[in-house]
Amino acid sequence: MSTDPLLALTVTTPVLQLCGATEELLDRLAAHVRNGQADAEPPPFDDPISLYEADPELRVQKWRQGINRGRVRFDSDSWRLYFAVVVDGEPVGMQDLLGARDGNDRTVTTFSWLAAAFRGRGIGREMRHAILHLAFDGLGASEATSSAFTDNSGSNAVSRALGYEPDGIEWQTRRGQRAPMQRWRLTRAVWQRERRDDIRLDDVQAASVRLGW
Repeated sequence: MSTDPLLALTVTTPVLQLCGATEELLDRLAAHVRNGQADAEPPPFDDPISLYEADPELRVQKWRQGINRGRVRFDSDSWRLYFAVVVDGEPVGMQDLLGARDGNDRTVTTFSWLAAAFRGRGIGREMRHAILHLAFDGLGASEATSSAFTDNSGSNAVSRALGYEPDGIEWQTRRGQRAPMQRWRLTRAVWQRERRDDIRLDDVQAASVRLGW
């Protein structure tokens, strides 16, 4: 077990587990990144992102470097947590949680990717359930936001199903081309109405202290 409380933190549902992304888990996930299995059509990510890098080895290198930079640059007002999504003992994707605090307001944003072979099985929705439970129940978030390109039907469907409300359109660039992105917003009160009782948080208190939340 990791001595870093941010890596020891886990979220468990009947379907999957979110585990702090240790070096061992990242090593196992690297195969999906190297094989391009984190990518999808239409392109789901805005520029710049390492997952669009053409060279497989450079793609993995930049992906790992991005995670390392994100871990170093954080304080109680702005941080990012990285989780491996583990299904039946196999890491199959990542689920990130980004937090920002402004006075008493605590807003989180989610980012995720899932290996191609595991899409279309409801895992993406379960990942979001899990990370929102951590955000609201474990860390006391005030609201959660998300965004996806308007043609990313899977991500937008998950947001809609979990109670997010549309929060406007913005334009971003993906692979050098501008495209519209739908913003979403979920309040704590709306999440609370659909709160699940089958999701378990482990070691969240130590992680909350480490984050200063």
